[in-house]
Amino acid sequence: MSVFSPPTTPLVLLHGAGGDASVWDAQTEWLARRGWTTLALEFPAHGATAAPPLPSIEALSDWVWRQLDARQTGPVVLAGHSMGSLVALHAAGQRPAQVRGLALLGTAFPMRVSKRLLAQAEAEPEEAIDSVVRWSYAQAEPFAPIPGFQSAESYRACLLRQQANWAEGSVLASDLRACDRYDGGESAARQWGGPTLFLLGEHDRMTPPAGAASLREALPGSRTVLLDCGHSLMAEAPHAVAHALADWMERDLFPVG
Repeated sequence: MSVFSPPTTPLVLLHGAGGDASVWDAQTEWLARRGWTTLALEFPAHGATAAPPLPSIEALSDWVWRQLDARQTGPVVLAGHSMGSLVALHAAGQRPAQVRGLALLGTAFPMRVSKRLLAQAEAEPEEAIDSVVRWSYAQAEPFAPIPGFQSAESYRACLLRQQANWAEGSVLASDLRACDRYDGGESAARQWGGPTLFLLGEHDRMTPPAGAASLREALPGSRTVLLDCGHSLMAEAPHAVAHALADWMERDLFPVG
C-alpha cells in the first residue's frame, strides 16, 4: 500500500489587497503539520517590507518571480487570495513550465472595484478599511469574534498595519487600483492552461462566485470548491481552506503511484 509523502515543492501563498502573510497563518500551520512546505510572501509596502507598493498586477507578478528566483525554489504551486489570485494567475501565465498547479481563492475577472471605494481608499483609508472588512465577512456582526483563526477585528488591524507602512499614500488604494485595472486574466489563463483549483466563498460579496465564470471557462479542466463563507475564506473557514488545498494537491498534483 502506497503512503502519501508531501513533496518538497513549495506552496507559495500570495495575500490580497492591503493584507500581509498573517492572513495565511492558520493554513501554513495546518499544512506544516501535514508535511507540506509553504512560503507566504509579502508584497512591497506590506508586512515587513518597507518599499512603496507596486502599481499593477503585472509588476507584482514580476516581483514574485524575482523573489522565487532569488530563493532558487524550482517548480512551485501558486495560490493567491483576491488581488493575490490575479498575481498568481498572471505569474502562472508568465512561466507555466515552473508552476505545478494554481489555486485561486476569492477570485474574479475582471476584478472591478467601485469608484466610491476607490475614492474612499484614497481620501479616507481607515474608513475604506472598515468597509472592506465589513464586506469581507459573511456574518452579520463584522467585528465580533468568530470561530476560526482570524477575527474580523484582527483582519482590520492587519489592514491598518499596511497603511502605516507607506507615508506617501494609501497602500489599500494602490492595491485596489491594480485589481481594477488588470485586464490580462483570460490571456494569462490560456497561457497557463494547467491544473487549477477555484476556492470560492458561497456568500462572497466582494468577488461573488459568478465573477470567476470567465476564468473557469478559460480553464475547462479546473476544479471548483464552494465554501460556506464570505470573501475572507482563510479566516472564516480556516481548516476547510487548508483541507481543500491539501486534498487538491494530493489528488491532482502529486498523486501516489
